[in-house]
Amino acid sequence: MSSPDKELPQADMNGLAMAVLNAIQHPVILVDEAGHIAFANWEAESFFGASASHLARYNISTFIPFGSPLLTLIEQVRERRAPVNEYRVDLSSPRLGADKLVDLYVAPVATAAGAVVVVLQERSMADKIDRQLTHRAAARSVTGLASMLAHEIKNPLSGIRGAAQLLETSVIDDDRALTRLICDETDRIVSLVDRMEVFSDERPVDRVALNIHSVLDHVKAVASAGFARHIKITENYDPSLPPVYANRDQLVQVFLNLIKNAAEAVGDRPDGEIMLTTAYRPGIRLSVAGTREKVSLPLEFCVHDNGPGVPPDLLPHLFDPFITTKTNGSGLGLALVAKIIGGHGGIIECDSQGHRTTFRVLMPASKGLREEDDTSGEQRK
Repeated sequence: MSSPDKELPQADMNGLAMAVLNAIQHPVILVDEAGHIAFANWEAESFFGASASHLARYNISTFIPFGSPLLTLIEQVRERRAPVNEYRVDLSSPRLGADKLVDLYVAPVATAAGAVVVVLQERSMADKIDRQLTHRAAARSVTGLASMLAHEIKNPLSGIRGAAQLLETSVIDDDRALTRLICDETDRIVSLVDRMEVFSDERPVDRVALNIHSVLDHVKAVASAGFARHIKITENYDPSLPPVYANRDQLVQVFLNLIKNAAEAVGDRPDGEIMLTTAYRPGIRLSVAGTREKVSLPLEFCVHDNGPGVPPDLLPHLFDPFITTKTNGSGLGLALVAKIIGGHGGIIECDSQGHRTTFRVLMPASKGLREEDDTSGEQRK
């Protein structure tokens, strides 16, 4: 490290500045007085789908939609010499692709007349985290509802069922079907309440450092021997992943539910396929409510399928209780999945475009904990 009284050479300072800008996880561009993109960091190259040298040849209007608010903001900053923010600006276009919703920060550069710096923050992950917090709130609402239902509904239901059984012995054959219907529907309501009682379980979860691949291999074996026996299940794992700090039984429950949903979506189509993937995604962090702490969520576990996809109007509410696309579904499976992942400090989201649906789970890695011994003898892939 250099001493405080010794300045770095200009070349080193320039190299350090470039390294800092390229380390920023948001697209950053410098637009000169003529409107050309004089500089673009690595994230900007990825966002615009072109190298910095290619971007520098053209005016910024070449790369963004016609009439975009970004052009107006740039002119406004040049005139006022003051920074501006604009939220949820849609830059979607055939060139940039769909779902390019961004927050913009545009500021003047004091040392270059007419030049402005533009920082683009893609809304996708921010929106996903916002929706995840909504899912957790919905799960807490179901928790209170489940506790109330267990005490206030199950007792009267048992009385109704008992009365129906007594009536069954004294009614004529034509009416016996009605008493049987009362008993069956009462049993169905009790079963639903029993499922909802899972939400009211707020006991601390026993967690250890786990090899996620042994969990996924177990879930795949169960699925392939049962509900997904006719569907091709493939894997694409990152063998270098660190352990995840989690409860094994609950993770098995989560991924069994997700794979079962995928299998039902694929159905009997001959080219149906489910893919399990794992990856390391640094840079994703979630704020902890009530503190200044930010939890890193670098572990990504995905379940992909090539079914018909999720209707766009249903997608934002997919993890809400009682939301389902199944004829006889209760809409509690994915709500429970969201509760379990949220209880582990992670987030879950669904992306669905065309015939491609992905359920993505982001979770924290284990911090210096020894990986649990795998009694099944399975080795990390």
